[in-house]
Amino acid sequence: MSEPISRRDALKNLALMAGVLVASQAARHVQAADATPHVTPTDAMAVSLSYFEDSSKVDVKKFPTYAAGQRCGTCLQFKGQATDAFGPCTLFPGKVVSSNGWCKVYVKKT
Repeated sequence: MSEPISRRDALKNLALMAGVLVASQAARHVQAADATPHVTPTDAMAVSLSYFEDSSKVDVKKFPTYAAGQRCGTCLQFKGQATDAFGPCTLFPGKVVSSNGWCKVYVKKT
């Protein structure tokens, strides 16, 4: 007959399993973002919203609403994590945007 598991060991195992679950979900999220088509600046919707894949290339004279530091990863529309390279955006359903990108509909996430 086996020994009963201690409460401490049960909690350690539970914490370990929770960590594995979180890590596997994060890996699935990254894989899903990699498999989803990326928005390109030439997409019709991207053109209409003046989407840039790299916010450092935004022409401030042409887009006066742009301010240094604005990027998709910090926008309210961006539904990925700010640290993700790409993530879903409510403005581009079915596609992902660069977290370093920018468009003229930027709204700072609070």
